[in-house]
Amino acid sequence: RNFFTKRTKELKPAVQSAPGWKLFGKVPPRENLPKDSKIIQQEYEARTGRMYKPPPPSARRKNIEFEPLSTTALILEDRPANLPAKSVEEALRHRQEYDEMVAEAKKREIKEAHKRKKIMRARFKQEENIASAMVIWVNEILPNWEGMRATRRVRELWWQGLPPSVRGKVWSLAVGNELNITPELYEIFLSRAKERWKSFSETSSENDIEGASVADREASLELIKLDISRTFPSLYIFQKGGPYHDLLHSVLGAYTCYRPDVGYVQGMSFIAAVLILNLEEADAFIAFANLLNKPCQLAFFRVDHSMMLKYFAAFEVFFEENLPKLFLHFKSYSLTPDIYLIDWIFTLYSKSLPLDLACRVWDVFCRDGEEFLFRTGLGILRLYEDILLQMDFIHIAQFLTKLPEDITSEKLFSCIAAIQMQNSNKKWAQVFASLMKDNKEGDKNHSPALKS
Repeated sequence: RNFFTKRTKELKPAVQSAPGWKLFGKVPPRENLPKDSKIIQQEYEARTGRMYKPPPPSARRKNIEFEPLSTTALILEDRPANLPAKSVEEALRHRQEYDEMVAEAKKREIKEAHKRKKIMRARFKQEENIASAMVIWVNEILPNWEGMRATRRVRELWWQGLPPSVRGKVWSLAVGNELNITPELYEIFLSRAKERWKSFSETSSENDIEGASVADREASLELIKLDISRTFPSLYIFQKGGPYHDLLHSVLGAYTCYRPDVGYVQGMSFIAAVLILNLEEADAFIAFANLLNKPCQLAFFRVDHSMMLKYFAAFEVFFEENLPKLFLHFKSYSLTPDIYLIDWIFTLYSKSLPLDLACRVWDVFCRDGEEFLFRTGLGILRLYEDILLQMDFIHIAQFLTKLPEDITSEKLFSCIAAIQMQNSNKKWAQVFASLMKDNKEGDKNHSPALKS
């Protein structure tokens, strides 16, 4: 019992200075020092009476110049001693296969490197173009807006896309302010909206509010809140707690008080959100109100069936002119424009297209007006014409409701540029004006989807 007493006492101070460890803290100091692996092996051999015999030299791998770094390199390894050795032909074949795999991997690596360089060069070129265009817009065009906006040079520069730093300013100038809204007027309607929300929250039912109209009920806090949470959900900036949630809520609420005849309609949140991303709060509201006051937007947001049908009829005129095969294919399935166009027009493509591409569509829309919205729709149909010709009614409707996410601005705008907005020497405005005069033609093109 006391055989190791003296030695234990001598080692005690050293043991205390080297405590053991466990996962979340220290454990009491070990009573014995950690043993060397050789000592452990000797003790095991003494207890079991077995002796460890190292493998014979022949079993070890000889002349290994390298350790295999991957499973690919294993084909160059010699077989274990208990298996037949490789023949010379087999070894040469394995070496050839390995060399071919290495060469192929190097080719892929070089190809990917060239692709990355190409992407970087294109990105640098795009950044340089944006920087040079920004200088032109800031120093030349914006100071002389009225005189230069209609020039050929400005229109060509406009088509290429506006620099993000001047986009909001150009949009505001292009949309204009025919309604003469001021920032002070926005604050007035915003305060009214806040009062209305407060009264809604204090009453158990909106019907309890004396004199509440249908538009008032549609403009309730709950409906706007629900739509805000669905606005660009992948960005996480308009959702509850996001930096632009309250701002978007304010703009939409103020508009419902400003235009109770229109009220709040689903889809408005996307338009307001795009404006908020490019303009200050009051400027975004001014542009929003004036944009929705345009004939096309007013017809759609007020759900004026008669006007909407005329827009669809005009669209089909140019659809048949530019894409006759696809037009007949859609006709064979009785697939009318309202099935896919309503969502595109309601949100000005901001919901259907990637945000950066939608902003570029907005750029030219601010330049050309409502005509470009329908031209963009034809451009999308042209881009996917081959795919759509192979689809039936259900798949076409599903495809156009949710467009592919990999759509690029270069491909889309090349297709839009190929669309000719001219029919029998008549442009969009002339075709639409003739449809406005001819009510009978509007009745013939009545959409069954809108009837229901």
